Amino acid sequence: MISHTMLEALNRQINRELYSAYLYLSMAAWFSAENLPGFANWMRVQVQEEQFHAMKFFDYCGARGGRLTMLPIEAPPNSWDSPLAIFEATYAHEQKVTKMIYDLVDIAAKEKDHATSNLLRWYVDEQVEEEENDTEILGKLKRVGTDTNALLMLDKELGMRVFTPPAPAGSSGQGAP
Repeated sequence: MISHTMLEALNRQINRELYSAYLYLSMAAWFSAENLPGFANWMRVQVQEEQFHAMKFFDYCGARGGRLTMLPIEAPPNSWDSPLAIFEATYAHEQKVTKMIYDLVDIAAKEKDHATSNLLRWYVDEQVEEEENDTEILGKLKRVGTDTNALLMLDKELGMRVFTPPAPAGSSGQGAP
């Protein structure tokens, strides 16, 4: 069984992951309206990742005997000044999510919940990747500046991104040891 404290914290995190998906969907809509389909695609893939994160927590809580309560999802912003402004907001948001994950790690340690600590290691690693992706795109956008041709090249590059769910835990794809 999962403790009430841990379950409540994970329930809030599910809501935060779904908010992240909603935020990125709003960003995808902005990019679509600005005729930047590659950027919109990148954000749509981000939506799928955030939904995957929420469902990973959801399934884990159920497997540990927890009963979740769905919380209302806050409405995200729907307007930004530029692609650079969006990725600055995305990076700031991912830093906030990283802190939330670290707070969950602290709660798991306090609760002596080793199973949840193990689960959260995956999320800690995932947040490193999320922040790295954002800083890479931010750097490119800063180099692009006002060069519309370069922006369109970056748009084309971001349009190549696809969602690939991570392999299930313990799955190495190499058969039994």
